[in-house]
Amino acid sequence: MSKKLTAAAAAPASFEEAMAELAQLVTQMEAGQLPLEASVAAYQRGSELVKYCASQLDSVEAQVKVLEGDMLKPFADAGEAAQ
Repeated sequence: MSKKLTAAAAAPASFEEAMAELAQLVTQMEAGQLPLEASVAAYQRGSELVKYCASQLDSVEAQVKVLEGDMLKPFADAGEAAQ
């Protein structure tokens, strides 16, 4: 199992890869089949993945702000669009 944890400790190649790994970790932890040490390692890895994803989202938001001239507009929901 230590091989798997070492390989998993590498930085994700993309936001999508990080989300997929995070979903897999959550599934494993929710199943309740992991020993305590593995659960702690999975929690730590999940925390790292959440930070990575948040960083990626912040970066993309900054890019969108530049593209929109720092004038982000809220999306109109279907009810507002029909008016």
